[in-house]
Amino acid sequence: MERYRTIILGAGAAGLMCAAHAGPDTLVLDHAKKPGEKIRISGGGRCNFTNLDVTPANFLSENKHFHKSALARYTQWDFIELVSRHGIAWHEKTLGQLFCDGKSTQIVEMLLAEMRAAGAELRLEVAITSVSHADGRFTVETDAGAFTAEYLVLATGGKSIPKMGATGLAYDLARQFGHEIVTPRPALVPLTFGDRFAPISGVATPCRAFNDRIAFAEALLFTHRGLSGPAVLQLSSYWREGEAITLDICPPGLLDTLKAQRQTQGRHALTTELSRHLPVRLVEFLAPDLGLSGNLADQSDARLAEICAALAHWTLTPTGSEGYRTAEVTAGGVSTAGLSSQTMESAHLHGLYVIGEAVDVTGWLGGYNFQWAWASGVAAGRAIAARG
Repeated sequence: MERYRTIILGAGAAGLMCAAHAGPDTLVLDHAKKPGEKIRISGGGRCNFTNLDVTPANFLSENKHFHKSALARYTQWDFIELVSRHGIAWHEKTLGQLFCDGKSTQIVEMLLAEMRAAGAELRLEVAITSVSHADGRFTVETDAGAFTAEYLVLATGGKSIPKMGATGLAYDLARQFGHEIVTPRPALVPLTFGDRFAPISGVATPCRAFNDRIAFAEALLFTHRGLSGPAVLQLSSYWREGEAITLDICPPGLLDTLKAQRQTQGRHALTTELSRHLPVRLVEFLAPDLGLSGNLADQSDARLAEICAALAHWTLTPTGSEGYRTAEVTAGGVSTAGLSSQTMESAHLHGLYVIGEAVDVTGWLGGYNFQWAWASGVAAGRAIAARG
């Protein structure tokens, strides 16, 4: 049996970051062939590694205050400084989202360099078979032998993107040691509507997607199976099975614009004039349901207002979501009620820590979940290192 001071299960964003701060004699174990696979595929291969505008309000959790401490003690500016110190060029895309100018593998290489400099060791393609605790030490049984340590960090993430090997291991282990689990669900995920929108698959338009709890104004994308795009992905984290969502696809000032156009373009078809402001295929798709017939001159003020109101309050009920297969993250997870917000340590078992996506803290689309991975990893790593 190999002995270590700290064992971290999971070589993803949170696990690697924790290893860089937990001090020497740290072992990171992962069943994957390569570390940081979610980092590698994120942002179209350029990694949306944080956001300039991170605030606690950008996160969803049963305890809306839990994540404040870690995020305040390791901010987006701290990570930006680390990225710059490693000579990684980056740029802001939209809405404060920061991406590498080059490849996302630069972030993985940076974390590995930081981890090794701290004296941590990484072992890949190691399958965990069981974990136990006795006499103040954790024992991790694997297909590569047994390992023991005083401290154990669960950083194996959630269930999203199972083709990359995602499982519910962190939930199983946390439950084994007395933790409650907030029911996991896919988040940042496309919503499905059967083949309803197949005729306009690929059409995109600005949108404000909302329910009675929150609203997001970003792009909307129609797909063969339903709705996607940033606006819907964001809203999906706050959606529950059976609930309706509302889309506002009415361009600002459309009513006044149509009234003005009626004076000069009155002989044009209503659909022709609407297509100046919305995608042509979308207007054609909506025409039967909204009764978009006749010329613009035929439309009264009340009728134009009715059309604009329908575009601004298009209420739909998804049949479901694309599930973990395409979900960017998993909402829910290990309940924060059993964790220290300062250190991420278990309140049930000394020496056990839970970090990253495994915890019931879910960020918005746009680099927020990586910032939570960095911040929670640092919180746990520094707490372990401080124990000497």
